[in-house]
Amino acid sequence: MQIARVCGTVVSTQKEPSLRGVKFLLVQLVDAAGQLTPKYEVVADGVGAGMDEWVLVARGSAARQVDGGEGRPIDAAAIAIIDTVSAENMRLYSKSDEDRLLLPNNARLPN
Repeated sequence: MQIARVCGTVVSTQKEPSLRGVKFLLVQLVDAAGQLTPKYEVVADGVGAGMDEWVLVARGSAARQVDGGEGRPIDAAAIAIIDTVSAENMRLYSKSDEDRLLLPNNARLPN
């Protein structure tokens, strides 16, 4: 599994019939230090994630183990919205901190 930040949506009006009703997200991968990488991925949204939220991404057959995922051509799926990430006694991310830092037009306070 991989941690990623939701940075957009992907809309497709014509798709494989089994994908009807599936919401797609554009996510940017996060490294072990909590920093955004230059890598992006399209994932199926199984949890109703929104912009700037951090999600847990499952890939391959694990992405299809969710209800209704069997038989769908899904290679990656957001399977959880992350509340906090900590490593080595340091908080790398907190959803509640991010919510407090959001300003109008998605501007952020300087670190």
